[in-house]
Parts: sequence; structure tokens; C-alpha cells
Amino acid sequence: MSFIDRFFEVLATAPHKALVTEVERATLLPTFGAELKRLVSVARGTLRHHGVTPGDRVVVVANNSMRWVATDLAILGEGAIAVPLYARQAVVELAAMMKDADPRVVVAETEALANELRANLPNDTLVILLEALFGGHAPVDAPPHARAPSDTVTIIYTSGTSGEPKGVMLSVANVDFMLPVIADAISSMLAARDGNDDRVFHYLPLCFAGSRMVLWMCLFRGAGIMLSTNLTNLAEEMKAAKPNYYLNVPFLLERVRLGVEKKLLDKPAPIRALWEKGKRAYAKSRRGDASLIDKTVLAIANRLVFRAIKAQIGVDLDCLICGSAALPEDTQRWFEMIGIPVYQVYGLTETTAICTLDRPGKAQAGAMSAASRPSRVGKVGWAIPGIELRLGEEDELQIRGPHIFSGYWRRDEATAQTRTDDGWFRSGDQAELGADGSLKLIGRVKNLLVPTSGHNIAPEPLEEKLLRLPGVEQAVVFGHARSYLVAVVTGDMDLASLEAPLEAINADLPHYRRIRKLHVSSERLTPENGCLTANQKLKRKAIEKHFAGALERLYA
Repeated sequence: MSFIDRFFEVLATAPHKALVTEVERATLLPTFGAELKRLVSVARGTLRHHGVTPGDRVVVVANNSMRWVATDLAILGEGAIAVPLYARQAVVELAAMMKDADPRVVVAETEALANELRANLPNDTLVILLEALFGGHAPVDAPPHARAPSDTVTIIYTSGTSGEPKGVMLSVANVDFMLPVIADAISSMLAARDGNDDRVFHYLPLCFAGSRMVLWMCLFRGAGIMLSTNLTNLAEEMKAAKPNYYLNVPFLLERVRLGVEKKLLDKPAPIRALWEKGKRAYAKSRRGDASLIDKTVLAIANRLVFRAIKAQIGVDLDCLICGSAALPEDTQRWFEMIGIPVYQVYGLTETTAICTLDRPGKAQAGAMSAASRPSRVGKVGWAIPGIELRLGEEDELQIRGPHIFSGYWRRDEATAQTRTDDGWFRSGDQAELGADGSLKLIGRVKNLLVPTSGHNIAPEPLEEKLLRLPGVEQAVVFGHARSYLVAVVTGDMDLASLEAPLEAINADLPHYRRIRKLHVSSERLTPENGCLTANQKLKRKAIEKHFAGALERLYA
């Protein structure tokens, strides 16, 4: 039985299960199995009416919703290839990817978006509204179309951080391998719970590979998923959803940490003092040199401050899962200090989203077990069962296993460049492999800065240090082919407030890795200004161009 057959089995056998729940501010809107099955059947009928046959591409450009899920399942059922795209991306960029995918049908969420797409696509491209999928045509209740293990089920376009987006083809075999692995990992993270009763909240766009695996994992397990419908109401939606866990990107966790610490400044002096003493006691406990007084202070801080903060973030949270990029160690320790373990994952779209997973057994959650954590904090986990990792030239991580994608859509040469001579996938990530098999990310091989001194410098570790400076929310280091390093930082601070902390950072660095100058910007890096990808990754070339004038002044 393929994962697609499993999905349709769940639809048929869970008529009263809330499989998809939309979260709108404080309101939960569940869709039960029977209704989801009906919507999938109706959407399959509409796809057939528009001539969709097995192997055809169907583009979906819409925000997360119950209908997004039903559309995805309908495409799978018809044997077609789903091509999900980010609804908030620039229309010109969306049109370029659609032309590359050559779809039979484009499904757009709104009339305004549909009209913009029609103006940028060939005249014979059929663009229909998402709503139009769910009425007017005879439903299809047949079993899902049979597929071979090698058949492509989805094409997910890369984020374009290092060039033109490419369509990653994932096969039935890729997903069939991955979903049981993820399901087993979730079961071990939440060993005390019944898997079918997990409260899973999801806010990241479903068009991303990691998000898709979360959705599909929930369906594979016969469990439900709660979807954010408006990121501007995220805090309110999380309180309503009361999740046991959810997938994050480092950017959000950084924002949560900064927000909490900013609110603490307005608390009474005794609370602030206990917070600071508790943090110091936690640090000593983590190092293993806490005195009896430290342990007492930590116990009091945990009971009076840390637990209250955790309750504000998520009263029912068992853990957080973080991917997309390496999470700064300070942030991971901060969350674990207040009693929320953060489990990191690592993977690429080309590896069906996941290569490594953290192991909860490596440490227990909660502030009182801090000394046991250094083995996993700062790492992105261990290789999932069934795959192999090794390091190549320049410590590039190379991967082998049944989860490696079949290739880029219509780009054989680009596909070949991702393989070594002996068939391993070249990730492009620079990494360290510990003696215990744990993986630590250093940065992207192509991001290496080579200043005029000739040294190879990964910017990511330096950016992580800058993110510890007071008020800094985002940081990007530059200096390739220049005589020294500089950085652009964004946040709520001024340059004068950063001079002494920056000097302290530089004091521990060799001369060639010191950051000589900063440009402080009140303008955040966002997908809208072209500086971030849709899943919050830095678009370094775009950022360099965006701040070209400021960078030239730093080097004047």
C-alpha cells in the first residue's frame, strides 16, 4: 500500500475524525473525514472535467486551508503531479515557475491573483479559482490512480537562495520511505500520548517540503492537523489551538524570545531579578558547577518565572520542532531553560525534507535537567534510519539513501551537478560530523567569504554571534573580496548601543574574522522586499544589492 492509498483509507475509515481544522483567531473550524472525502471526490471530478490525466502538472497557489488539503489529495487521487507555490510570492516569479512546470491547470485562491496570473502566462494556460474546484461537476469516488514507485507525485520549487528556482521531483518511493520515519520520530517525542490524539498546529505554508511532510505525516497516522489561516493572528491562534507541538523556523523562535525578554523589562523589580538569577543558575547547572544555592535559585525561578513564561507560549506544549536552518545555541538553551525542549531537524527539498532528526532520549526536557543537554544543543540531530552521511571537500555534507530526489524538472545537467562520481548527493552545506554521529551545520559552501587576506570564512557562525547583541533581530555578514568584514543588522537599537558588545565579540576572534563595521537598519528583511525567501532564508545576493549604498559607505 502506497502512502496515497493510506490517505484514502483514512478518509474512508475516519468519517467522524477532525482531520483538518482551520484556526481563525480564537475559533476552531473542524472538517471531519466524511466531509473531506466528499470535497476530494468533487475536486477530482472538476480536475477530470478540465482534462487532467495522470502525469499532468496541476499548480496550486493558495494560502493554507482545508480546501488546500482537499485539492492536494484530489490531485494525488487522479495520478497528477501537484506543484504547490507560495501565494505571497511576486506574480512575475510565480509565472516563471508555472511556465517551467507547464501545467494542465493552475488553481488560484482569489480572482485578483487569477487575473494577474492570466496576464503573465501564455493565453492557453487554464487558470481557475480554488472555489471552483468544489462544485458543478460529477464527483469521482474511484480508488486513487495506481502509480509506480518511481512516479513523480509532486514538484516543489526550491527557494532560489543561490540562483534560479528549480523544480524538485519527489517520487512515490521517496515519500513512502519518509512518512513512516517521521511518524516513528513523532511517536518517540510524544511517547506518553496516543498518536491519534496529538494536537498539531501548523502555520508555515504547505507549499514547502517540510510543511508537506508534516501534513502528510498527520494524514498517514490518521491524526488531525490544525492550520493557521492568518499569520497576523498567530499568537491568538496558538492559544486557541493549544498544540502539543508544531514545526518552526529559527526566525520565529528568535522573535518569541526577544518578545518575552522585552515584556520582562516591564515586570516588577523582584521578578526581573529572579529571572536574571535564574538564568545564571541555569548556566551553571548546564556546565555542571552549580552550588546548592544555585540549585535552590533555579528551583524557585523554575516554579515562579519559567513555568509562567512557558504557559504564555503554550500551556500544552510538549516540545517544539525546528528546521529550515540551524537554530542558534543560545535560543535553543533559552527555550529548554523554561521547560520547552526544542528538537532540531535538517534536510532539503531534494532529500524529501529530512536527513537528520534530534533524539529526545539524548536529554530530558525541563529546566532541572540542564546539565545533560550539551550533547544535543546546537546540533541538528542524527541521520534518520536507512540513510548515510559523509563529508566531502570543504567539509560539504554528502548524503545517500532512498529519500534522495529523482531530479530537477527538465534540468538534467543541474541534476547531474548534485551527484558525486560515486552517486552521493551533494548538499551544498558545510558541516561537522561528531564521533557519536551527530550533525552540526556550519554554513553553505557557496556562502563562504574569501576576503583579500585569503581566508575562507563561513558567515553563519558570525551572524549567530551578532544575533546575541541587544535588540538585533537579523544579521548578515559581508566581506567577499574585501579587506575586512562588515555586517548589516536590523532591529530595535542604535549603532552606539552595539559598539561595546561588538568589541567583546571581536576580542575572541582572529583578526581576519572580526567584524569591523555595522550598518543598522530599521527596515527588516522580508520576502516582500526580496531579501528573504518565503520560508525566511536569507537571499544574500538580493540583500547585498538592496543595501549596496550602505555597504559602499562601510568600505569608503
